[in-house]
Amino acid sequence: MTISTSSYAHVRLTVTDIAASKAFYDAVFGWPVAFEIPDGADEETRKQLDFLYDGVIYQLGSSLFGLRPVADDSFNENRVGLDHVSFAVSGRGELDNAVAVLDGLGIEHGEIKDIGAGYILEFRDPDNIALELSALKA
Repeated sequence: MTISTSSYAHVRLTVTDIAASKAFYDAVFGWPVAFEIPDGADEETRKQLDFLYDGVIYQLGSSLFGLRPVADDSFNENRVGLDHVSFAVSGRGELDNAVAVLDGLGIEHGEIKDIGAGYILEFRDPDNIALELSALKA
């Protein structure tokens, strides 16, 4: 017997600087915020949202993507844990558009790679976390 699942509910990354990370993810992806402690929140609201660790959780389609600002070291995909996060895009044209967005924001990235079944575009966030955009071939 196995556990039946249909998708990820959420992914949360641990980051060092929430202001820098939030600015990056807002500029690159522009996702709507699902959870964040509001400015001037009272103690009861802060207690209710303490699972955020003063971070943010974005709505990404039917999933959630969060940033938790408690790290005191740096990312390394060769340690046990996260290797990278890949976000699906609709096609190769969206990867071309993404190159223009990243270039416009001054964010370093690799070239679009043909991996046989699709294409990928690799880049990193302010904590050096490996990110990827992926498009399947039609």
